[in-house]
Amino acid sequence: MAAIEIKRVDATAVLTMNRPDQRNALDFAMREDFAAAVAEVRDDESVRAIVLTGAGGHFCAGGDIKTMGEQQGKRDIFEGRERIRKIHRWFDELVDLEKPVIAAVDGVAFGAGLSLALCADFVLASPRAKFCSVFARLGYIPDTGAMYLLPRAIGLSRAKDMVFTGRVVGVQEAKEMGLVQTICEQDLLQSALDFAERFHSAPTGALGIAKSVMNHAFESDRKTVYAQESMAQAMCRESDFHEEAVRRFLAKEAPLYQWPDAKP
Repeated sequence: MAAIEIKRVDATAVLTMNRPDQRNALDFAMREDFAAAVAEVRDDESVRAIVLTGAGGHFCAGGDIKTMGEQQGKRDIFEGRERIRKIHRWFDELVDLEKPVIAAVDGVAFGAGLSLALCADFVLASPRAKFCSVFARLGYIPDTGAMYLLPRAIGLSRAKDMVFTGRVVGVQEAKEMGLVQTICEQDLLQSALDFAERFHSAPTGALGIAKSVMNHAFESDRKTVYAQESMAQAMCRESDFHEEAVRRFLAKEAPLYQWPDAKP
């Protein structure tokens, strides 16, 4: 059984973390499967959106502490560094994926599970979702990109609060922080699929470029962003999507892509 299950629903790829007995904790097999799964959806041009979720009523409990316990004793420090760097390789691919990524968070999103929620463009959560930067409880610092992504998502002061205290944040507080976009009272996965379907008719290339530029906007100066903007806009202007969108506008036909007013 694969630790990451990939299922297609029309043009959406659903990536399900599939270790329900361990609340989908990240072990070595899941890390390897993540690398393969991210590469697969990245390279499949028929995939227009990605939903990331977990099996068995939880999103992800973070790193597999049982595995950590089995590795107690003196370890090579450089091996430990490389272990984290291997995670960064596929995690960065997921963060920078030039397609919309929606996290459907049910139950716990702790530690690296919090990071996996943060890597999504949109976070939809069930009323029972809980978030925690649990690392301090283990004498660790946040990893899997959390120290980069968390302050950008909720602000530096709130990020320090979560990291320093290691406290559990409920879904309502997470929404108030800006960590969660929508609390789904009904079927969470179906809500995420309905949300993802909105992007099936979107200009994937244009959204991908916009995502790439915005992902690095905080560490880019204004002139650099302007340069990226001008280059990207020139590319988008030559796309088939733009040509057809303009034709439809002038012909007073239905647009290729228009965000519906209804909320998920």
